[in-house]
This record gives sequence, C-alpha cells and structure tokens, in this order.
Amino acid sequence: MKSDDRESILIYGAGHTGYQIASSLMQARKYEVIAFIDDDKKLTNTTVRGVAVHSSDSVANLIKLYNVKTILLALGQTTKSNRSSIVEKLEKFEVKIQTVPTLEDLLYGQAHGQEIRDIEIEDLLGRDPIPPRKDLLDQCVRDKVVMVTGAGGSIGSELCRQILSESPSKLILFEQNEFNLYRVESELKQHFPNENLFSVLGTTLDRTLVSSVICNFNIQTIYHAAAYKHVPMVEKNIVEGVKNNALGTWECAKAAIEHSVENFVLISTDKAVRPTNIMGASKRLAELILQGLSKKESKTKLSMVRFGNVLGSSGSVVPLFKQQIAGGGPITVTHKNITRYFMTIPEAAQLVIQASAMSTGGDVFVLDMGEPIRIWDLAERMVRMSGLSVKSNTNPDGDIEIRQIGLRPGEKLYEELLVSNDVRGTEHPLIMRATEASLSWLETQKLIEELIQHCKDFNAVKLRELIANAPTHYSYDGINYDLLENQKEKIVSIDSAKLTRLRSGKQNTD
Repeated sequence: MKSDDRESILIYGAGHTGYQIASSLMQARKYEVIAFIDDDKKLTNTTVRGVAVHSSDSVANLIKLYNVKTILLALGQTTKSNRSSIVEKLEKFEVKIQTVPTLEDLLYGQAHGQEIRDIEIEDLLGRDPIPPRKDLLDQCVRDKVVMVTGAGGSIGSELCRQILSESPSKLILFEQNEFNLYRVESELKQHFPNENLFSVLGTTLDRTLVSSVICNFNIQTIYHAAAYKHVPMVEKNIVEGVKNNALGTWECAKAAIEHSVENFVLISTDKAVRPTNIMGASKRLAELILQGLSKKESKTKLSMVRFGNVLGSSGSVVPLFKQQIAGGGPITVTHKNITRYFMTIPEAAQLVIQASAMSTGGDVFVLDMGEPIRIWDLAERMVRMSGLSVKSNTNPDGDIEIRQIGLRPGEKLYEELLVSNDVRGTEHPLIMRATEASLSWLETQKLIEELIQHCKDFNAVKLRELIANAPTHYSYDGINYDLLENQKEKIVSIDSAKLTRLRSGKQNTD
C-alpha cells in the first residue's frame, strides 16, 4: 500500500535507464514508484531497488489499485516502432504518458540527463532511422564553406545543426527574420562553441547582398531553405509569396552561378506537386527555374529535394494541437479524411545533405516519406497521450472535442510526392531521383521576366494566370483570396456604384 501522499507512478522499463530514474525519483520524494513494467519475461517477478517488476498484463490492475495517473517510459535505446507499440497499448488507460530523453534527444541537445517530459507524438511517428552514409554526409559539407538560407526556420536550423556536426570550414546563417537569426545563432554557439559561425541578416531577393556574402566567404555549398510556407497566408498575399519563394530562388541561384558556388540545393515540398495553392505553385516555379538554369549551367550543380511535412515545424499541425489540448479544446481539423506525410526534422535534414552529394545537375530528389497519416487519428492519439479522453457522440463526457472546420483555401485532402511516375532509386534507400517535365532555358528566361514584371505591377491576377499556364499543373477553386486584389475589387465596385448613381441623378435632373 502507498505510504504517504506522494503521487503513484509506474515505470515502464526495468533496465539501466529505469533503475537510474527510479533512484532519482526516490531521492526527490515527489513520487512513489509503485512498480516497474517490463516485457522481458526474465525480469518478471524480480525486484529493482526493492520495487517489484510486473508484466504489461498487470498495468490495468496496478492503475486501478494505486490510482496511478502517470506512466513513465524508461526504454533506453529501444526502436521508435517498439516505443510506438508500447504507447499504443498504454493509451487506453487515460493516464499521462511521460518519458526520459531518448539518445536522439541528448545527441541533438534537446534534453539533459534524466529530465522527465511528456511523451510527444514526434517520439512515435516516423520510422526507425537508417544509419547515414558518412561519405554522402561529408561530400558537400566537411571542410567546406557552407551557407544555409532561411537558417532560422525549422528545416534551416536543423540543417545548421547537422552541418556543424560534420565539421565544415565555416557556416554562414542567412536569414531575413532578425529574432529567428538571433535565436538560432545563440543556440548553435552554445552547442558548437569552437566552430566558425557567421550570421547575415537579409533577403535572398537581394542578389547584390547574396553575391557579396558568397564572395567574401568563398562559399562552396548553399542549402536554400528560405521560403514562406504557410498555405493560407501565402494565398492571401500572392505577390509576396511568389517573390520570396520563386524569385528569391532565382536571385540566389544566379548569384551562386555567377560566383562558381559548387552546389546549390533547394529545399522543396510535396505541395509543389499538382498544387492547389500559391505556396505550392511558387515552390514548383522555384523547381522549374532551377531545372531551366541547369540546362545552360555546368559549373554549379543545381538540385532540389522534395519532401512532406516535418514534425514540430512552425507550420505543422502538431504544435497547434498541443496548444488546443492545453487550452481544453476543441482541436480543429479541417477535414475528417485529410492525410499528410510526416518525417522528423533531423531525418529530413540528414537526407537532404546526403541527397545533395549525389547531384549531377538539375536533379529532383524525392524523399521516401513512408505511409501517410490521417490527421484525425493523429489528434485522437495526442489527446489520449495527454491522459485525456476524446469527447464525442459516443462519449459525451469526454475531455477534448475534435471539430471538423472545413478545408482552408488551397488545401488538399492528400499530398503527392511525384509529378510523374518516372522515378528511380539512388545509392540511398530513402532517396529517389524523379524525371519530370521542365522548361528550356529560353522558356525559363521568358517565365522569369513575366514573373518579375507582374510582381513589379503587383498584379496577382496576372501572376495566377501565368502560373496556371506554366507546366506547374496548378489548379484552384476559382475564388480569389488575395487581400489586396479583393480590396481593389471593392473599390472598383464602390466607384462603379457611385458613377451609376451620378448618371442616374443627372438623368433625373434632365
């Protein structure tokens, strides 16, 4: 029986990690470790630090007997698939599931020692990592001067972490958001204090600035991650979205070519495939621009790496769902059947670096994202992992409601990774090389000239027409969401109404 008012806790994992965390908890005296749970039959009915070890079949009885509210995972270096399987078994008990850091957390500086934290959906989704090919990681990075644009973003900052782990000669962080640049610089200097790290504030649309940075630092490899990626926001700001995502890629790539940068790698997205929104279409334009440039360029190897959502990024549903659960709900899902591909940020960044090493020029690399995930199921799982229940017609007394709110402007039910089925494997099992329709260099030049002109004129209507006529496979619902175009239409409508009234008044006086 419990000896005092300390909170009862079960520790899943009776190995070395479990022993260590039990020792810490016993000293802190905040919790009472009721039992260990372990799937190793050899450990069942033994004791660790005087605490009995039970099989997972005993979890329900122990929860009921001791009013357990928290189960702590101490699984050491177990695989992600095994961890996910264990959590799936525990979700039905409406207890909070917490964990001690995984080896990956410790390696990437996301946790310290025996720190206890809530289990995150990122711990469970995705695959068990495939060991990277060291030769591929090194080729474009080791002893090279590397620049990452959009260095303060989710993918950009992770690329910086991975690159610094591979000992570049110098790393230049290029970012237009001052706070994000300050934040990533501070973090990287803390974890990599002896590295040559330099921060540049600016936009990739400024070719003079980009050229100056390339020349002054003798940059050899550029990973171009700078982009506006929030679908509804870009849908409402078409000109700026196209300028930043497509023309920003053009200016940056031209600067790289003019100054003989060895490798230029665009971070693309699955939303570029048959896009139904301007964000995806602008990224497809960026791909076409690089493919066109590669037709006349041989010194700088231009390539792009396309993949889906990364877990925990600023545009991901995961942080939003966490916030909504913390606020008591409801969780808002745009459609009950919507699915998305997901990959962890470290895995995506590592694969991008390896893909860049295989570039021959104009390559479209596509990452194997695994199986798509139903977002509604993801929301339900996150509720259960928080020790709460889903409120529904069959469970009206549940804690958190999940509400369907309708697809957002430009949003698709599912995403794709390939424009055509012409795809081949590469030296890496999770990296494919796609062959897709592209433009000649002359066609690319004409497209860029028209893009620049329509952006100068701030003409979102012409931009949309141009994008639809290019080989982007872009389609949309016919509704104009651009804020400034809508405002223009209102003004024209008001002026027309005034003119009609004036003419009517004049006729009446006659």
